[in-house]
Amino acid sequence: MPDSCDAIVIGSGFGGAVSACRLAERGLKVVVLERGRRWRPAEFPRESGDAWIYDPNAPQQHNGWMDVRIFRRMAVVQGAGVGGGSLVYANVSIPANPHCMDAGWPSAISYDELLPHYERVGNMLQISQLPEKQLTPRHRLLREAAQAVGDGARLLKLPLAVTFDPDWSYDLPDAFDVRHSKRFVNAHGKAQGTCVHCGNCIIGCPVGARNTLDLNYLAAAEAKGADIRPLHMVTSIAPENGRYRVHFNRIAKDETVPESLVADRVIVAAGSLNSTELLLRCRDVHATLPDLSQRLGHGWSANGCIVTPSLYSGRSPTPMRGPIISAAVDYLDGADGGHRYFIEDGGFPEAGMTALRALASRNAFARHALRIAEKIISKVPPLTRPNRIMPWLGQGVDESNGIISIKRNGRRPDGGRLKLHWDTRSSAGVVNATIARHRRYSKATAAAGIIPSTWRLFRYLITPHPLGGCNMGEDRDTGVVDHRGEVFGYPRLYVLDGSIIPHALGQNPSRTIAAIAERNIARMS
Repeated sequence: MPDSCDAIVIGSGFGGAVSACRLAERGLKVVVLERGRRWRPAEFPRESGDAWIYDPNAPQQHNGWMDVRIFRRMAVVQGAGVGGGSLVYANVSIPANPHCMDAGWPSAISYDELLPHYERVGNMLQISQLPEKQLTPRHRLLREAAQAVGDGARLLKLPLAVTFDPDWSYDLPDAFDVRHSKRFVNAHGKAQGTCVHCGNCIIGCPVGARNTLDLNYLAAAEAKGADIRPLHMVTSIAPENGRYRVHFNRIAKDETVPESLVADRVIVAAGSLNSTELLLRCRDVHATLPDLSQRLGHGWSANGCIVTPSLYSGRSPTPMRGPIISAAVDYLDGADGGHRYFIEDGGFPEAGMTALRALASRNAFARHALRIAEKIISKVPPLTRPNRIMPWLGQGVDESNGIISIKRNGRRPDGGRLKLHWDTRSSAGVVNATIARHRRYSKATAAAGIIPSTWRLFRYLITPHPLGGCNMGEDRDTGVVDHRGEVFGYPRLYVLDGSIIPHALGQNPSRTIAAIAERNIARMS
């Protein structure tokens, strides 16, 4: 294969997909290096022996649907595959609350400036809302709870990257069957179908109703000549004669094959943990980028994520049907004692316990989480157990003071394992405020709320929305990249993903990540 191209994009999530699309539209020769597979509906994991797990230490054996990283106070859930986080997110595509940019952001970037880019992302992802006659039981329950505590005016019907059929309804015979999905070809030539509320959003929609990045931005990129290479894990980046050489392992069956490419510009967009880890290894292990800012790894955020389940005896929230999330109650104005957070109706796929059992086979924390889930389910009447659970979801503006580093080990070829220091004390206030709100909702709707023992006993959190680590700043003393995402000290090396967000957003971040990528690619020379 050719050794050279105009641009290398590392990762194909919300930052990488936008970058690949817009650079390819300029006529540049773009190569996208994606560590995961290219997934097709027939390959989505469903059974216990399927490819659930992505193991970055052994990707040739385990290159499944999700990568779960376990740290001392935090677990991070990430997607793995062409489309990145869009494969496993809950479809919510919402602009950030203006309050999120009150402090901590570079002065050169403003909320108003992002508005047209938010709109452009929404158009590409074909954003819509859940039709009124298709409201899920969870959506109605969240509305009832908000009204019961006097906060009905805060309720939002969320914008979703899902295609709905206005004629579908719960009254159809065998309503969730795929035969009710209407087939169509989207604007990028990709076959899709309309939503039948099957509930499998985060483990792969069987009818293609979710507008994941492989069906729009990445499809458009490939139509303009971008070369997307699945199963390519980047190991280092090094300057070379005014350009950059990117080293990676091509993942083949039972082996990894080392290769490299040279490009004029490189866009790192592998996600908050992975982009930060890659640059840390380039600075501290391989010494290929020794002048990276000392702020690298600092300012990491879990985005205040917490789940508090409730158990109902007289009603069925039915969490396994419908879009995973469709509504929210917005407390991001700080009206609750200064704590800023966002409450959403939650759901989980029917195969969720199967996925959890697969994870439990590989680490102790997942085994503990499995025991908690089984204990919760055991408290509900046997014939309707899962249907009686309401998983209230919360996100909040935490302190965003996590630190990612490499725990050095000279005996390991990669230099050591990734380490995350998370001070739970500084962010406990917003997490506890969110839990308290969940408990008020439970009480107001006659449910028994349960505080997860992972938090109550161990102050342990799980986040699917990691942010920061390569934060934007005014200079190298305050950040790793400037407001355009260009790395301080390394011209034409960029980071464009959730790792550059300088502070927690307190709500779903995907559209903000994509909008910033749209803005910054437009400014890239």
